[in-house]
Amino acid sequence: MDDAKVFNGKDFSHQLRPAWTPVNMALMIFFFATGLWVFGLAMIAYMLYGREMGLDFSNWGKAKRSVNGAFDNARSSAKSWGTQSSSTGNAAFDDWREEEMARLDEERRKLDEARRDFEEYVRELRRARDREEFDAFRNNWNSRQNDGESPAV
Repeated sequence: MDDAKVFNGKDFSHQLRPAWTPVNMALMIFFFATGLWVFGLAMIAYMLYGREMGLDFSNWGKAKRSVNGAFDNARSSAKSWGTQSSSTGNAAFDDWREEEMARLDEERRKLDEARRDFEEYVRELRRARDREEFDAFRNNWNSRQNDGESPAV
């Protein structure tokens, strides 16, 4: 037998380009046959319009690595946002930024405290209203009990 590879990954991934290739058609038929017709229609759309939409799954491994790298960069920059380690190199700006961040933190603390106070106030209003309604019910119920009537349900 020849030294040629039985399975060449490059040739297989080339079959995933947006075109009517045997692999794409097999996937489409598989999706329709298993009842996943939405994915079958998506395969048809990919094969017809994938190039115009800029989709190409033939380089899926490279694209996946680049997307994962972008997410990792975004995650690391999100972690460092707002910390003192993100210096601009300008001391005056960095000092002003730290003061503003401290001021905003204090404002946030005050707003959170006001929200808690308001929630407590509303809770007490509800409790007072519930107490009034319950007292009115009890008075009505007690007066009917004293008159010998059966309470209406």
